[in-house]
Amino acid sequence: QVQLVESGGGLVQAGDSLMLSCVASEGTSTIAVMGWFRQFPGKEREFVASILWQPGNTHHAESVRGRFTISRDNAKNTVYLQMNSLKAEDTAVYYCAAMVRYGNVYRTSSYQYWGQGTQVTVSS
Repeated sequence: QVQLVESGGGLVQAGDSLMLSCVASEGTSTIAVMGWFRQFPGKEREFVASILWQPGNTHHAESVRGRFTISRDNAKNTVYLQMNSLKAEDTAVYYCAAMVRYGNVYRTSSYQYWGQGTQVTVSS
């Protein structure tokens, strides 16, 4: 079983930056894709970004493209989400997820493992 632990959330002002981290442990050799999702109150989780564990190809949601960047450090079993030019509408709980069998990266159902989530709050 893959264990995922996120960190880096917090309260920032609009225009600020934050970097989220997600450390994977246990069974990391089985990971095919890592992703970030976010969930607004009363809404379903939505795709933010994903990265192939090898060779590192990325996808970003249109709403964050140009502001957020996903990256990974395989040696540290860590995936990052660099968030720049944050907006109030980016306020959400952000989740890290791992996929061990290749599937549709945009769908929550494709991911087998999830972190506990980290709150990001952007004040306007």
